[in-house]
Amino acid sequence: MQVTKNSIQTTKGSSDWFTGVVYVDAVAAPTGVSRLSASSVHFTPGSRTHWHTHPNGQTIYVTEGVGLAQRRGGPIEVIRPGDRVFFESGEDHWHGAASTRFMTHIAMLDVDDKGNNATWGDQVSDAEYAAAPSTEGA
Repeated sequence: MQVTKNSIQTTKGSSDWFTGVVYVDAVAAPTGVSRLSASSVHFTPGSRTHWHTHPNGQTIYVTEGVGLAQRRGGPIEVIRPGDRVFFESGEDHWHGAASTRFMTHIAMLDVDDKGNNATWGDQVSDAEYAAAPSTEGA
């Protein structure tokens, strides 16, 4: 058994990967035989990832707030605490907070043999984001 004390500082999400203000807390990093990478990601209202893919897929688990998730070509889904979203390996997608709500999720994935965890693409445009269903009263 290994206990890792909380010693990692919260970091602000890079504008190369996120639109808006996003904060990230590392939860697990690949070490030894484990390829698991996990982070608690805190999205402010309206913030979101850019389009991206993962070589080995990704699971997000919503812990608080109201968010949005979409795979390219699919509908934008409203996600809430307790919801789990799985994105297939190589599936182009984005996720983030609803326009008027904060959202936090745990992002979990396995890095590939070279330690890569994502390939980042273009920003989700304001028009793409605005196509989300209403989350009023959510």
